[in-house]
Amino acid sequence: MLSIDDLHTYYGDSHVLRGVTLALPAGVSLGLLGRNGMGKTTLIRTLMGHVRPASGRVQWEGRNITALAPERVARLGMGYVPEGRMIFPNLSVRENLVMAARPGTDGAVHWTLDRVLATFPRLAERLRHGGQQLSGGEQQMLAIGRALMTNPRLLILDEATEGLAPLIVAEIWRVISAIRTTGIATLIVDRNYRAVLAHTERVAVMEKGKIVLAGDSADLARDHDSLTRFLGV
Repeated sequence: MLSIDDLHTYYGDSHVLRGVTLALPAGVSLGLLGRNGMGKTTLIRTLMGHVRPASGRVQWEGRNITALAPERVARLGMGYVPEGRMIFPNLSVRENLVMAARPGTDGAVHWTLDRVLATFPRLAERLRHGGQQLSGGEQQMLAIGRALMTNPRLLILDEATEGLAPLIVAEIWRVISAIRTTGIATLIVDRNYRAVLAHTERVAVMEKGKIVLAGDSADLARDHDSLTRFLGV
């Protein structure tokens, strides 16, 4: 479904992505791991069209989307939960969700407002609250719910549980597991490598802007030498 070939991205003179090649089949959950500053967020921002690569190619179902604007990338069926959540603080919970609502690329509407609220009961209790009135965990739930309202085929979560209380973290991972069962592909970045490996089928590890290891999540979970070498654990 998603194919990345020899991607190079710069921030000014800084060469951040150095020939990244990666593939994500439909319906598969992929974890993206690596120490801080290794290029994970830059890769996601490049995929979503927020950063223009210097060279290389991003393909979606065989179509070259490397030069597409972010709004056009999103309409292909990619839901994005960015680092920092980026909800609209002056809109209510309901408004944050409804403003993103649209059918999927096949015209189907699997994720409605009612379904999102059933998935996140905390949001149902706070429908009229402004985004700025929510806790960090509730804002993350809202960001995930907003992405689901686009009825995506791929859900990208950058730092899915960063800075959240343990109970909220457990709730977020529960929801991610539930989303996976619906057939939506996921691309997950999170500092908790154990949780990422437990909630994905495949994993790619980045170091200094390159993919240095890729394979089955279960295999990496047993590979303590690689975990120590690339993640410092």
